[in-house]
Amino acid sequence: MGRSYFHLHLVSDSTGETLITVARAVVAQYEGVAAIEHVYPLVRSNTQLERVISEIETAPGIVLYTLVEQDLAHRLEEVCRNTGSPHLSVLEPVHALLSSYLGTHSTARPGAQHMLNAEYFKRIDAMNFTLLHDDGHLPHDLDEADVILVGVSRTSKTPTAVYLANRGLKTANIPLVPGVPPPSVLETARKALIVGLVATPERIVQIRQNRLLSLNADDDTSYVDRDAVAEELAASRRLFARNGWPVIDVTRRSIEETAAAIIDHYRDHRLRFIAE
Repeated sequence: MGRSYFHLHLVSDSTGETLITVARAVVAQYEGVAAIEHVYPLVRSNTQLERVISEIETAPGIVLYTLVEQDLAHRLEEVCRNTGSPHLSVLEPVHALLSSYLGTHSTARPGAQHMLNAEYFKRIDAMNFTLLHDDGHLPHDLDEADVILVGVSRTSKTPTAVYLANRGLKTANIPLVPGVPPPSVLETARKALIVGLVATPERIVQIRQNRLLSLNADDDTSYVDRDAVAEELAASRRLFARNGWPVIDVTRRSIEETAAAIIDHYRDHRLRFIAE
């Protein structure tokens, strides 16, 4: 059966991240259907909106939007009705629910979630820490981290660490290298949550082979030998078990799913740490 396509217009007065995330999560549930995305971020004036309208009129389709300025929203809705384009304000149902529950009305502030507040600077600080402590660098102050990721090469430590940093968690990652003992600070760290990452040998070998191919390197090495990789993983599991660190298998997990599991562990860890 052939794949069907439709135009999906995502109109936002901010970065558009909310719309993109929601839209892709929903479209992914429809097998055999693909969206041709048209993303319009930072739409905050009539001039900017008119350019959006021109594209909708050229390629009608579903229109999802997050426009807090009512005049812009009403103009967009009018065009959608005229072009037969189904449309929905993604934030409106949430606004209505909160307004009903809280007994008050919201203040129109485009991009309010991206204001330069304390939470924003916390994320910047976390990102700086994470980049400085990538791949085992600066191990002497590891216990300043919120999370420390440990695992053999190609267990998605770096991308997971960066994702967690964007959520405000200072994250270091330590590679486990055959024949090289891990930093001793791992055994004394108390503040940081230490998480072991593993995957199947087949998955690790596949990723490592792709890595060597991209570097035009020789693949006749134990780095991609299935038995050697299996022993690396077994040794890492023994290390994790010996220290009682939680273990996450990333074989079939996306970075987002791995990070969500780590954040759950981190909440429990913080509660125990505070109680001590």
